[in-house]
Amino acid sequence: MVLVVGSVALDSVESPSGKVDDSLGGAATYISIAASYFVKPVQMVAIVGGDFPKKHIELLKSHSVDLEGLQIIKDGKTFRWGGKYHQDLNHRDTLFTELNVFQSFNPIIPEKYKKTKYVCLGNIDPTLQKQVLSQIEKPKFVICDTMNYWIERTNVELLETLKLVDILVLNDSEAKQLANEVNLITAAKIILTMGPSKVIVKKGEHGAMLVTEKTIFSAPAYPLENIFDPTGAGDSFAGGLIGWVSKTGDVSDDNLKRAILYGSTMASFCCEKFSVDGLLSLDESKIQFRYKEFVNLSKVIE
Repeated sequence: MVLVVGSVALDSVESPSGKVDDSLGGAATYISIAASYFVKPVQMVAIVGGDFPKKHIELLKSHSVDLEGLQIIKDGKTFRWGGKYHQDLNHRDTLFTELNVFQSFNPIIPEKYKKTKYVCLGNIDPTLQKQVLSQIEKPKFVICDTMNYWIERTNVELLETLKLVDILVLNDSEAKQLANEVNLITAAKIILTMGPSKVIVKKGEHGAMLVTEKTIFSAPAYPLENIFDPTGAGDSFAGGLIGWVSKTGDVSDDNLKRAILYGSTMASFCCEKFSVDGLLSLDESKIQFRYKEFVNLSKVIE
């Protein structure tokens, strides 16, 4: 089993390929659905308002997402975010952010979740991430996501949380910011001294890099011709990663290389449609086929 803690949102997104309003989004959503193809059930802890559509509840349940930890505040409104992507899809403008009930999110871990060995902490306040870990009995493997907002505003709290996690996932600019170092590999090695035994740096269209004490591994991004919506790609990556690690029970550096390719596989599917739609019609054969394509992209014939 996997425990996922993070946001569930209603997103309004515009890209060169189209536009959607109030579509299903949020870090916990993408992570959970992506992970569900590897391990069942996925236990979600998140918060929504009374306006959260019932069809989204049913969709999550259909992907074996256990919603006992989903708080529904009947007289509140669900977290909403709106963004518009530029033509190159590497940059976007945030049009609005309405935290609503998410502003008072207090993650309470249900009793039956507390023995879960594999934990994925979505991009939320590091104080809340630490609060979650204080409720878990001896987790075997903890993945933590963060962003520049927390690095800038809650640096002390973030550093305390990093002492409790196994992998920190962040993008290249955030890694440089956290380490105060312009060289990416050096930055990752500095972050290793902060607590995590492994760092994964997401590099967008340039793939992802794993750095541990003994390993540096770089994986490519899948060369998609048509990208509809990059929203949630990083969270889908994390879902594939934690899903594979949980399925195999193997946290070695070699298996984490495979996990990164599975994470990249799920991220590539996510980008092919708006919202979570790219993740909904998958099966093991589709995932394995693309995973093997990733392996071939990285293979060198001597």
